Amino acid sequence: MPARWRRSGTALRTPVRWQRLDPVVRDLPFGLLLLVLSLIPAFHRHGTQLGAVAERPFDVTAAVAAVLESLSLALRRRWPVICLALVSLGFAVDQLGGYHLVAGTALPFAVLSAGAHLGRHRRAVALALTAAYLPLAFALHRYGTEPVDEFLTFYLVLALVWGFGAWLRATRAAEADRRIRVAEESRNAERARIARELHDVVTHHVTAMIVQAEAARYLTAAPDRLDGALSSVTDTGRRAVNDLRHLLDLLDPGHGTGAREPSAGRIRGLVEQARRAGQDVDFSEEGSPAESAGSADLVAYRVVQEALTNALKYAQGGRTSVRVRHGGREIAVEVGTDGSGGRAEVPAGSGRGLAGLRERVGVLGGEFSAEPGPDGGFVVRARIPSGSAR
Repeated sequence: MPARWRRSGTALRTPVRWQRLDPVVRDLPFGLLLLVLSLIPAFHRHGTQLGAVAERPFDVTAAVAAVLESLSLALRRRWPVICLALVSLGFAVDQLGGYHLVAGTALPFAVLSAGAHLGRHRRAVALALTAAYLPLAFALHRYGTEPVDEFLTFYLVLALVWGFGAWLRATRAAEADRRIRVAEESRNAERARIARELHDVVTHHVTAMIVQAEAARYLTAAPDRLDGALSSVTDTGRRAVNDLRHLLDLLDPGHGTGAREPSAGRIRGLVEQARRAGQDVDFSEEGSPAESAGSADLVAYRVVQEALTNALKYAQGGRTSVRVRHGGREIAVEVGTDGSGGRAEVPAGSGRGLAGLRERVGVLGGEFSAEPGPDGGFVVRARIPSGSAR
């Protein structure tokens, strides 16, 4: 692998590793930066100044205030209330002592973090912060020279910072809710898709088995034909089991070997199955399937499967035609009956199959129709974009 690729991969992995660290570890560097700047003599008395109290030289008390203000920021996301309390205490010592440290910049960050990360007792914390600010402002005004409106302005700035933090929190909550809704919608869509697959598999194969078993009842006097009929029932059962295993693999990918999805190339097998069930099926296929047609081949397979199932139910023994055409960018399917068959003794359908097919075809941007034929039968047509240029 080229060195530049290795460097790029490392650069991509570094932010991910950083995000996995504990929030205290990630927030500590900024606090350390403020502490270092506060300890450098060149930056003394160049920080936040509220109240204009007479300046004092840097001493042990100033160092304690700097530690409280700066290092407490490491707690701003994990324990925002504790962070705000410690920073506020350090800020009060800083301003009343006249040190005016760079670490005083930590107060707006602590207020912002409390507004953004505090989940409970938000109003109580805001009132407590206001109540603590009033005596501080009174003391600074008494020992300093700054007018009252400056204290009000500083308070309004802190309130604005708190409000911005609350807005960030609300935005994150809304985004989290949106992601939950999207995940739930995705799960519901997947459940509906699997339900359609189960409907198609079970309805088609079980209908064919019922029709074949009914036909076998009248072949007891012809053992050779009876054996063939029972063999057809067995083959249909095996196909049903294989398709159900495929659906199980979709639900649990680690369960099986990942059987390949049905494709348009297996439509001929559906036709042969219907013929063995006693249906007169005329099949024709134009063109050759594309090497990669995405989901179009599976949808085409399901259209033919559902249409043949309905033919076995409502036009048993009638003449049925299946036409499949593989075009440049689409698969066209047409299945129709001539109305000469009779209704089989099978449970009535729910109408879910055709509705599911219309939805599947529509998702791919195709067209689907199911309507009565001119001679009393029915015709199912589907045009399914495959996205493969030939």
